[in-house]
Amino acid sequence: MAAASGREPVLKQIKLPHDYYWRELYLPQLTTGPSSASFLPDSNTLVYSMAGSLWRQRIGDDEAVELTHASGAYDYQPDVARDGRSVVFSRYDGKGTELWQLDLASGRAHALTQGNAVNVEPRLSPDGKRIAWVSTEGTGHFNLFIADIGEDGLHNPHPLLGERRTTLDRYYYSPFDHAINPSWSPDGRSLLYVSNPEIGWGTGDLFVVPVDAPDQRRKLLSEETSWDARPEFAPDGKRVLFASYHGRQTHQLWLTNVQGAAPLPLTFGDSERRNARWSPDGKRIAYIGNAGADGNTELVVMEPLGGASRVIEAKRRRTLAPTARLTLDIKDEAGQRVPARVSVMGSDARAHAPDAAWMHADDGFDRDKLATEVHYFHCASPCTLDVPAGATDVTVQHGFAHAIWKQHVTLAAGRETPLQVALVAQPLPRDFGHWVSADLHVHMNYGGHYRNTPTHLAWQAQAEDLDLVENLIVNKEERIPDIAYFGQPTADTRPRIAHAQEFHTSFWGHLGLLHLQDHYITPDFAAYRHTAMASPFPHNGTIADLAHAQGGVVGYVHPFDTVPDPAKDPVITHGLPADVAHGKVDYIEVLGFSDHKSTATVWYRLLNLGFHLPAGAGSDTMANYASLRGPVGLVRVFLDTDGKLDDDHVLAALKAGHGFASNGPLLGLLLDGHKPGESIAAGRKVPYRVALRSPVSVDHLELVSNGEVVQRFDLTGDRTHFDAQGEIELPRGGWLLLRAWNDIADPAVLDLYPYATTNPVWLQGTAPDARADATYFVAWLDRVIEAASARDDYNDAAEKDATLAYLREAQDKFRKMAGEH
Repeated sequence: MAAASGREPVLKQIKLPHDYYWRELYLPQLTTGPSSASFLPDSNTLVYSMAGSLWRQRIGDDEAVELTHASGAYDYQPDVARDGRSVVFSRYDGKGTELWQLDLASGRAHALTQGNAVNVEPRLSPDGKRIAWVSTEGTGHFNLFIADIGEDGLHNPHPLLGERRTTLDRYYYSPFDHAINPSWSPDGRSLLYVSNPEIGWGTGDLFVVPVDAPDQRRKLLSEETSWDARPEFAPDGKRVLFASYHGRQTHQLWLTNVQGAAPLPLTFGDSERRNARWSPDGKRIAYIGNAGADGNTELVVMEPLGGASRVIEAKRRRTLAPTARLTLDIKDEAGQRVPARVSVMGSDARAHAPDAAWMHADDGFDRDKLATEVHYFHCASPCTLDVPAGATDVTVQHGFAHAIWKQHVTLAAGRETPLQVALVAQPLPRDFGHWVSADLHVHMNYGGHYRNTPTHLAWQAQAEDLDLVENLIVNKEERIPDIAYFGQPTADTRPRIAHAQEFHTSFWGHLGLLHLQDHYITPDFAAYRHTAMASPFPHNGTIADLAHAQGGVVGYVHPFDTVPDPAKDPVITHGLPADVAHGKVDYIEVLGFSDHKSTATVWYRLLNLGFHLPAGAGSDTMANYASLRGPVGLVRVFLDTDGKLDDDHVLAALKAGHGFASNGPLLGLLLDGHKPGESIAAGRKVPYRVALRSPVSVDHLELVSNGEVVQRFDLTGDRTHFDAQGEIELPRGGWLLLRAWNDIADPAVLDLYPYATTNPVWLQGTAPDARADATYFVAWLDRVIEAASARDDYNDAAEKDATLAYLREAQDKFRKMAGEH
């Protein structure tokens, strides 16, 4: 569906599942703060990546000297040769990630690889004659490569380890083993790395392999890792430094020895510490953290003896090219300063942001329209940034009810240019509702580059003109990053942050559990194969009962990327129809981290059967990621609460279907004076009013009744504004809603394509024959029952019997609707 819309994933050549995890947790991303570092031989100077360039800075100095600045590309992951003459690094240009080498004396750089594979984590051997790195070359999987390196480039590059397919059925990880995070032993004979042979969860254990005898690899340490353990031998060859979150919610630095002794923590705290490197003399460790007040990435140097540490700050920057200063002063229609989402593309064809801003990147883009993915930051107006002199493009967005502001400016070197940004409001007429907007599915912290807080998350929401964020606290493997926030009272402010829960399962589909009043439900996942929680029980119906018992509201989140086909799909395990039949589901994310058209197709079938299942919306944004699927509020539900933001009004409106869901277009619908979620009598001609306001052009605006389009509206001009009224014949009962959608992606909407839908207005009267819809769900549940029966990892027979009885009872309900009884 994404490819059909023109939008494809970043680094689409990688053939691994769940790209939103490995892209953020493993691959380098553009951040305004440092992201990785390497020591020069003096152990007192660092080369590090920051803002897409490589920089050199001496410990104790406050000036950073720019070493690289490629047009339209970003540089990461430096590794300094032991003789201090050169640096190898990775460069991303939107097509692939290649290895480059920089000569420090001349400043000249040249490519070491080509072909648009993804080549990352370069490490030079101690004698400088070999290089190890990770590449997707030839397979699309992360494999460990090695080559000889000389003045004329690489010789005999080849995979060090053969590719291996696991016998396990992994959920978040590829069926093919990976090999990542290489580092050399001090004698240059072995490589330390991370791999996952016969490991179902996490990215694997720590291994050592002789480079000239790869069949003699040995496991050093068993440890659940998550892409960035990045183990490294100490210069003495006796100890191994790595990052781990074992028993904690954040990565800390740990030490083991070359015999794999039980590791001991070297650092402590509630912030992340990763990408650690020893100094050549073994007296210092450099790492990337996010403990600062702003939660941004920072470069820290610590002394392993004593623990003293200091942040390396680039208070002054000596750049390779002249720069200019740009100040943005953003105001709303009332002339009040407001924070907003901003994209700045410089004359160097690179994205730029203020030094302390969190840079974010989209997870996909249309290659016919853009060279790389969109990057953006949130600006606390006024905000100031330094960019290369020359032609610069600025884009400002503030939610869905304001027009997108764009301007092309030419910036003069050494001068400051102020830009006044006057946002133009385009709200829906109040007749259609007095809305509050809510993103029902956000993860405040989920292992990403940044350290988020409720205060900062609320500020992100304010910049996106969003009223309410539901922070769904959930596990990432064995840790639950935001668990300390559960149960904390939410401030009665706008925007408001509520702490809720997501229930994970690799079998039934994920649930959003809002408004839990007593406790966090544990375990918060089920059906995790090859673990102690492998049983498919509890199924989602049981979890829904536990949530409802403490006042919770239950929704199905990010449901479908394609329309399930019981006749063709090899396996169907999704429990949505069973739980809807049993009355367990309060809403469904019609717009979510999924395909909206596919989800709506399933939703329409349930509506046809008379299930009053309201539409919700949740972006599934990992709000502390540098590379993420859209910002907070990318998709949102607009609820008609008369402007009230307390739980009673918000949740009542959600459950009653009083509103619409959207990733951009605003929709208004009145049918015989009634709003979505209300009911009117059918069997007559009734008046209607519709309205559209959108920050982007809309291709299609339609009234849909009982799954069929009953009226199409002709949009003209820029197709962002439309009002109409008339009469429509409603001969039968059922439902009617208004939807807007586009055929292809729009770069201004960081989603598959623009889409919006109101909830239905219910039509009282005899509904059309929906037996075919019931038969569809009977067949669906045949497949679910088949899959649930085949599982051999229930804890006991009672769990299996209860699960199958629940499914069969739901199926019987659909059989009756299909006329089989």
